Amino acid sequence: MTLDADLLLVGGGLANGLIAWRLRQLRPQLRVLLLEAGPALGGNHTWSFHDADLTREQRHWLAPLVVWRWPGYTVRFPQRERRFGGNYASISSERFDATLRGALGDSVRLQAPVEAVEPTRVRLADGRVLTAGAVIDGRGGVPRRHLRLGWQKFVGQVWRLERPHGLHVPLLMDATQPQLDGYRFLYSLPLDPHTVLIEDTFYADGEQLPVGLLRQAIPDYARAQGWTPVELQREELGVLPIALDGDMHALWAEAAGVTRSGLSAALFHPTTGYTLPDAVRLAELVAGLDDLRAAPLFAAVRSHALRRWRAQGFYRLLNRMLFLAARPEERWQVMQRFYGLPDGLIERFYAGHSHLADQARILSGKPPVPIPAAVRAAFAARPHPVPRERSA
Repeated sequence: MTLDADLLLVGGGLANGLIAWRLRQLRPQLRVLLLEAGPALGGNHTWSFHDADLTREQRHWLAPLVVWRWPGYTVRFPQRERRFGGNYASISSERFDATLRGALGDSVRLQAPVEAVEPTRVRLADGRVLTAGAVIDGRGGVPRRHLRLGWQKFVGQVWRLERPHGLHVPLLMDATQPQLDGYRFLYSLPLDPHTVLIEDTFYADGEQLPVGLLRQAIPDYARAQGWTPVELQREELGVLPIALDGDMHALWAEAAGVTRSGLSAALFHPTTGYTLPDAVRLAELVAGLDDLRAAPLFAAVRSHALRRWRAQGFYRLLNRMLFLAARPEERWQVMQRFYGLPDGLIERFYAGHSHLADQARILSGKPPVPIPAAVRAAFAARPHPVPRERSA
């Protein structure tokens, strides 16, 4: 039987898009087919990362997607304001869509919703069946059944201002605002001298996003900064998972042999919710595999996801302390203390590479939450054991 593709990617979001693009760069002879239900790749998003989150080689091949880059960032809390060095960069979904479609050509099929996925075939909503050596499902659904989660939810608006905003680097967290529905902060990216992306963000227990309230709060915040909003150019919103605990074996058993990517594979930073560094690592993993048939691909990605989960246990512990030990309106105190720690520690934290000395430093001293509550939170959801797999 003639296959429609060597690799069929379902969902044209960040993870699958980077897999397709990296394969085109390194293995252009492979027949890759990327299916997206919507009218464009990447949806409506802005993805950001710190330079230290990626290797030099990774930053090099990702560079054509980067639209904005700044030499640092600032944070602001009631008792602390601080600037950090190190480049910070952002990718727009518009650049993502244009670059990938230009590179992949006919390998991209838009407005192609998928109804059913199997390890080597998919059934489209119109009834057609496509076959491939392997399928990767990256449609982005968070596997709630197998993860215990808090939520990072936000509404972001891009505003054109009457006069220059005066920001030279992003303000990643302004937690001087009223603390509603958990830990709340405003995030501002200066896109050009007159344009700023402002996101109103909450680390909250529930998923409900008060869109109407935040739509008014954002221009009010802009005016409070001395800015005069003139034109609303774009709006994006999201509800991202913050991992407290989970059963990764059950998650991958439920996949029934279908390789997963992105959020559906729990490949995201447990605390920050950033997805781009994990998407880059997964793209490199897939592009480097000798055998892209369904069974070996599933085994390799599953093993990678389990290793990442094991390595991130410390971050899930911190998340439990943040969500279960600190009262919602006082969670900002945990973050204020964290941003008083050394630059290198914070850089490694964002990159997901905190070493034992970092972990000890984060947990040492007087905690900004009651000690009994912190202890209860630490053991409230013991992580399900993920056995180490034998090497071949």
